[in-house]
Parts: sequence; structure tokens; C-alpha cells
Amino acid sequence: MHGTIDSLYRYPVKGLTPEHLDRVALEAGRAFPADRLFALAKPTGAYDAVNFVPLSKREYFVLLNTDRLAGLAASYDPASRTMRVTVQGHPVLEADFATAEGRAEFVELYARVADLPDGVRPVLAEQPGYNFTDNANDGPRMMNTISLINRASIRDLEQRIGRELDPLRFRANVYLEGLEPWAERQWIGRELQLGGSGGSGGVTVRVVEETERCAATEVDPTTARRDVPVVRLLHENYGHEIMGVFAEVLSAGELAVGDAVSVREETAA
Repeated sequence: MHGTIDSLYRYPVKGLTPEHLDRVALEAGRAFPADRLFALAKPTGAYDAVNFVPLSKREYFVLLNTDRLAGLAASYDPASRTMRVTVQGHPVLEADFATAEGRAEFVELYARVADLPDGVRPVLAEQPGYNFTDNANDGPRMMNTISLINRASIRDLEQRIGRELDPLRFRANVYLEGLEPWAERQWIGRELQLGGSGGSGGVTVRVVEETERCAATEVDPTTARRDVPVVRLLHENYGHEIMGVFAEVLSAGELAVGDAVSVREETAA
């Protein structure tokens, strides 16, 4: 079973729109680099930077509870700790996250876009060694997985419901093309070879879990409006709320858009 890597994305701030990448270097046992490094915690919620414990996504401003987040597109340079934000393609902020001033500028921008009440400001959460992924609550192993989507499965859902869906609703790291619809549902426990073309060794991953979807997928990433009940439609058409899989990285290497993808025959022990 063979396919290709259609696109690569990371999400520097949990809930904000993704940053497209042409290529990425992955490390064994580590999450997608610079993915969900930051989150916007509710100011009166359970987030405590000093005595931090993993929390439900409901403790943060995310698409599940704040549609307007989809209007902010963020790109992040880990080396300089510079966060750049655009709205509908127009630059609106360049903030130095190494400074309190830069972080405060970002928080103020979010508060305006989300139309928060006067005096209500989110807490910009950052925890060394922690990624604010939805499955981080399940422990370090799941926190350090990467997410994959089979675009053929999205198209199959589109045909069932009679309308197009932006694949970015599903907020994956790696989007795959050239596969049969729902082929990924047979991958649990199996290894995939990602990349390896052009002299690169590519990356070996093991699929460990399917991705159960939540109401965040109802939000159109372009309009920032909640317009399609994706979770309900998945259940009505397939009897499940699954779209995509999580995989752990077994070997370090580089991925690039257009690289080959194959499913290994052997099954993990």
C-alpha cells in the first residue's frame, strides 16, 4: 500500500491556524517540532504554571469553545522565539516571545479578536518539555505522537454529505494522498515508512491510536464560523467519530512534501 505526503503542518499555538512546512526533521520518540508549544489558558481556570498538571482542552481557549481563533494564523521561529500573526493574509503582529512585552502584545491581540470582556485576558501557557496536544493527558508517549490524515477518507465523507470540507478542519501534522479511503483504520500497531526518497532515509513510525473527533472540526478554518456538524455526520454515516491516526516516531529523519509513504508488511510485536 503506497501513497505520498501531500502536506505538512504544525500548530505553534493550540487552537490557532496552522503553519505550512515544505519539510520537517523528526526525532525518535518526539512530537512534531514546535507543535502546540503554547496555549491560551482561561484566566480563572485550573492552569497553574508553577504546579502544572495536564489539563483538558476545555481549560484553554480553543476552537471547541472559541470559533474566532480560526481567524488568527500564526508562524513561529523557535530559534529567535518570534511569533508572527496574520489575519486573512495580512500581517498584524510580530512579537518577541522571549520578552514579557512580546507575550503581552500577543495576548492583547487575541483578546481583541475573541472580543473578550474588558479586563479578561488569557494566560499564555508554555511548559518546557510539554506539548499542548489533545492526547497529552494520556501521558508522555501519546503527547509525543504525530497526527496523520488520509485525504481520501475526507473525500469519502464529502461524498456522503454532499459538500466540500477543508482538510485543515482536522488539524493534522501529516496529510497523505494516494491511499484508499479509510485504509488508515487498518494500521493500528503497524509501521509506516514516511519519506526515504531523494537519498534521505526517511522516517519510520508506528500507528498507535485512532483520532476521535470533537466539535472543533465544526469550525471552518477560513471563515472561522461553525458551519458543519462534522462529528454528528461521521457518526450518522459511519457509526464512529474517527478521522485520522496518531503515530509514534521510531527513527529520526526528514520528511518533505511529495515523499513516498508505504505500509510495512510486518506487524509490530
